Amino acid sequence: MKTTQIRLASRPVGEPQDSDFSFVDEELPALEEGQVLLRTIYLSLDPYMRGRMSAAKSYAEPVEVGAVMIGGTVCEVVESRSPNRQPGDLVLAFAGWQTHAVVDAGQTRRLDPEAAPVSTALGVLGMPGFTAYAGLLEIGKPKPGETVVVAAATGPVGSAVGQIAKIKGARAVGVAGGPEKCRALLEEFGFDAAVDHRSPTFVDDLAAATPDGIDVYFENVGGPVTAAVVRRLNTFARIPVCGLVANYNATSAPQGPDQLPAFMGKVLSLSLTIRGFIQQEFVPTHHEDFLRDMAAWVADRSVRYREDIVEGLEQTPEAFRGLLTGRNFGKLLVKVGE
Repeated sequence: MKTTQIRLASRPVGEPQDSDFSFVDEELPALEEGQVLLRTIYLSLDPYMRGRMSAAKSYAEPVEVGAVMIGGTVCEVVESRSPNRQPGDLVLAFAGWQTHAVVDAGQTRRLDPEAAPVSTALGVLGMPGFTAYAGLLEIGKPKPGETVVVAAATGPVGSAVGQIAKIKGARAVGVAGGPEKCRALLEEFGFDAAVDHRSPTFVDDLAAATPDGIDVYFENVGGPVTAAVVRRLNTFARIPVCGLVANYNATSAPQGPDQLPAFMGKVLSLSLTIRGFIQQEFVPTHHEDFLRDMAAWVADRSVRYREDIVEGLEQTPEAFRGLLTGRNFGKLLVKVGE
């Protein structure tokens, strides 16, 4: 069995280019005991992948130049040498940017297509949904009547954050790019207010949408949005930090005066709580609750989701570039096979 792989050909400088990736057809090894042969159906594209293309020190080892790009996948078991997996099983795996893979069966989780569309295992019922759930509830701790603001609010993390905030009795304000996304926040996801960060009146619009200030800011973007939010923070506000996508393609420090002293002054004077997190740290304590709660919320439509599906593995590099600039609308998936 052969697989078509997308490998990291070079470390990107700024926005990833086509030349930073290579397409390779590779013969897969024969199965050993306990292994399965997988055929990829869906590949998840997520902002964290940009960091893994860099050699800079981070919370996880970088992808080596010449290696297959990493990524979560929904796959079909084609062949199995494990008693726990049978051909035809649909599983969640981490097969990366390729059409087929051989992995240990213990590294997969069986999915039930009757319970929910299998694609949701990469979105609202997967890592992005869990990031929203654990970060908001463990760090943000929204209380009834408080105001929760989240940027990239139509994405899989942001849309879940706002809807969970509503379930907990808080007021949800979403920041998104463009009128269509802002309209979806109100009409589709049930946010209380939506603010367009591309509008020339963004700062004033944010102030109007948060008349009582901001108690929780779920940070996954950074940049000018964060600068505007900081001006609206209330005393004892909490800021869970799971990403800073606005900076991922940056090749130099921002121009202008150093804003860190003023920001640290805010941290002190407002008694702010700022806590970065990687979702994996909460798996032992929160994942079972997440699977139970989020499945129920999706089933009763307390939480809605949107998917942006691109057809064909060959479209992956271009789709990934779009992800980093906010071109996607919903959870970005590549449909690799039927």
